Amino acid sequence: MKNRCKFFSLTETPEDYTIIVDEEGFLELPSSEHLSVADATWLALNVVSGGGSFSSSQPIGVTKIAKSVIAPLADQNISVFMLSTYQTDFILVRERDLPFVTHTLSSEFTILRVVNGETVAAENLGITNGFVKPKLVQRPVIHPLSSPSNRFCVTSLDPDTLPAVATLLMDVMFYSNGVKDPMATGDDCDHIRFFSFSLIEGYISLVMDVQTQQRFPSNLLFTSASGELWKMVRIGGQPLGFDECGIVAQISEPLAAADIPAYYISTFKFDHALVSVQTQPPPGQGRGGEAGSWAHRQASASSPPAQVPEENINGVISALKVSQAEKH
Repeated sequence: MKNRCKFFSLTETPEDYTIIVDEEGFLELPSSEHLSVADATWLALNVVSGGGSFSSSQPIGVTKIAKSVIAPLADQNISVFMLSTYQTDFILVRERDLPFVTHTLSSEFTILRVVNGETVAAENLGITNGFVKPKLVQRPVIHPLSSPSNRFCVTSLDPDTLPAVATLLMDVMFYSNGVKDPMATGDDCDHIRFFSFSLIEGYISLVMDVQTQQRFPSNLLFTSASGELWKMVRIGGQPLGFDECGIVAQISEPLAAADIPAYYISTFKFDHALVSVQTQPPPGQGRGGEAGSWAHRQASASSPPAQVPEENINGVISALKVSQAEKH
């Protein structure tokens, strides 16, 4: 991608590759019969504290915006596509839905748009037609949930070091079949391929399992001193599509209620939530490097977030399913 592309994300799953790219980057993609493109144009929203860009803000995690952002959008039947990165959480909405998004969130947030590099106030069109004040919505988990055996890390690296790992990145993303977890027993069919690389406004985010992480020079990655790891909850038995509303809310609201921090990555066919399975880093020891820390990401929490023992990840899934049964 040439320098004109400011937003690029590629996520590999067992099914396919999902690419999220801005309009400038999309124009540089070659035409191919193998390339499926979602309808409409999407806008990337993210919540920042105190204004400014996401790079200088205090990211607060998808579970921390479940009540204030995700649930209200679901209540208004606005479909969202989530991309959590090391630095922040992006909520993608269709451009045609922006007036409804602005109206829905304007009571809680100041809505700003970046146009040609300039930050301007988003126009509030004062929508009343078709806008209904939501009732209390029951949101049962309706899609199958599963948890691969992989343990994942969420990390970053200095963009200046990118040339040093460019060949390795290409191999990991396109040529390598991955390495099995040595802790997995026997013929582990629950181990999946999942790798996410994002380069957004000059900031790099990497989501990969621990075996892939070990292929990278340890001195280049921003890693947690505590060895913070994440387990995945995979959402969907059949491709989810882009029109169904409330999927992210179904997962993020129960996690938020339990104060469990989570990343959330939507892909072309399925959704993926990552929940922490390690103990909380000691005060002041978050992710390595000053670009972002675990404590920095959770700065809005008034008490230490809950941690999920790795062996209890199925308990998280069970709790989500229980919420489904209770709401029926």
